[in-house]
Amino acid sequence: MLLALDLGNTNIVVGCIDDEKIHFTERISTNLNSTELEYAMLLKSVLDIHKVNENEITESIISSVIPSLTHRVKNALRKLFRSEPLVVGAGLKTGLDIRIDDPGSLGADIAVDSVAAKSLYSAPNIVIDMGTATTMTAIDAEGSYIGGIIFPGVNVSLESLVSKTSLLPRISFSTPKKVIGSNTIDAMKSGIIYGEASRIDGMIDRFEEELGGKASVVATGGLASVIIPHCRHEITLDPDLLLKGLKIIYDKNR
Repeated sequence: MLLALDLGNTNIVVGCIDDEKIHFTERISTNLNSTELEYAMLLKSVLDIHKVNENEITESIISSVIPSLTHRVKNALRKLFRSEPLVVGAGLKTGLDIRIDDPGSLGADIAVDSVAAKSLYSAPNIVIDMGTATTMTAIDAEGSYIGGIIFPGVNVSLESLVSKTSLLPRISFSTPKKVIGSNTIDAMKSGIIYGEASRIDGMIDRFEEELGGKASVVATGGLASVIIPHCRHEITLDPDLLLKGLKIIYDKNR
């Protein structure tokens, strides 16, 4: 089996995959102070919880947006499995034609999402990834990655709103019964949830204008299941998109 990890700014996504299915997906908090041994113990605990023996893991692959953490996690995987992890980046084949100003600047997570979307969904397509930042990226009708947008994630927006005001409280991400809130809590929930859904809907319209027609749209990331059901476009929720992309890239380089 393949152990796939995505090192994000808020969470590390861990998944165990073989040719037939994804056996499990978990999220652990990203901690820049944890040592390689602590990460090795965390990953072993995840495997133990899911009753996967280390000997069943034959290979591992990492995508990362935190260069300072990549080396520690690589060493943690070496301690556990005695094999060299693959790291998404220069030197790995992805099969993705990247047509942006500086292809080397493309984040590993966006590249992996795009590889999965190109393989699993019809082109042109739009990928929405809702993490610490929300990204929307586009693959054109020829299957080339042509760029995207980045805006603050839902948690970042809420944290900024609360920290910069004196009276607005922290709220949960439960959906209010109506858009026009009749109290402060519901007004904030509506602004965060329906406001984010409306922003995504509006950007899909603009993307499709530039792509020259309708696109298949897929969403992933920690908060996609909260926001996307309130969008008015047809959007496929695929929480395991990135793990599927890592498996595709691993297979291309095996």
